[in-house]
Amino acid sequence: MRRSFLLAAMAVMSLSSAGCMAGMGASPAPTPADYAGALAATTRPVDDRARDGARHTAETLAFARVRPGQKVADMIIGGGYFTRVFSAAVGPGGRVTAWQPAEFIAFQASYGDSLTAVDALANVDAIRSPMAAPDFPAGLDLVFTAQNYHDLHLNIAPADTASRVNAAVFAALKPGGLYVVIDHHAVAGAPMTSADTVHRIDIEAVKREVLAAGFVLDGESDILANPADPRTANVFDGSIRGRTSQFMLRFRKPG
Repeated sequence: MRRSFLLAAMAVMSLSSAGCMAGMGASPAPTPADYAGALAATTRPVDDRARDGARHTAETLAFARVRPGQKVADMIIGGGYFTRVFSAAVGPGGRVTAWQPAEFIAFQASYGDSLTAVDALANVDAIRSPMAAPDFPAGLDLVFTAQNYHDLHLNIAPADTASRVNAAVFAALKPGGLYVVIDHHAVAGAPMTSADTVHRIDIEAVKREVLAAGFVLDGESDILANPADPRTANVFDGSIRGRTSQFMLRFRKPG
């Protein structure tokens, strides 16, 4: 763990140097190369590092503007892949809140095991609040969710779950804070029931919901898009699993 945090500290120095060169102006946006140390952190399992290329992890971190010292929330962590890389990227001066909905943990023990595992990292705090009531701390720089926003529309969730979660994210972020959503493309105009049937969601539906919470759209990326995905198969289907077309959206809290 000490080696991991040493690498994170080196990343801090790298980004700080870039900021100094910018003088008194705004710090330049980070680039994928800035995260080499975080991706190499020994707190990240070999299996995680093997997935970095396909998941475009460095590019995703740059899109999310992750910086050393930030307070980040990983929303619905799944197996904890992004929680571990955030832990390394924000370094010892930052904090990562890892949220796994209580309903997920009750449904499958492995979700609880994943949360317990990341909670052991020195700068990670685990929360297990109900799906429609995430207990985020205040003053966050970033709330991030990958491949799980559609879960807010599962039939097990109360009908207003998405609006309640988006409101909680807005309240937890500091002014200017970012909310990054990555998910599997559904076909344009797909109904919200796609969350259950194929585990996908229409990008325009996500925009409408998040903008309605008070956010402004700050950026989009198609780096995870796959034109060969018909966007109709279940994401767990062997014909497309691991190769789905995904969108990346970055929203900003005004201020």
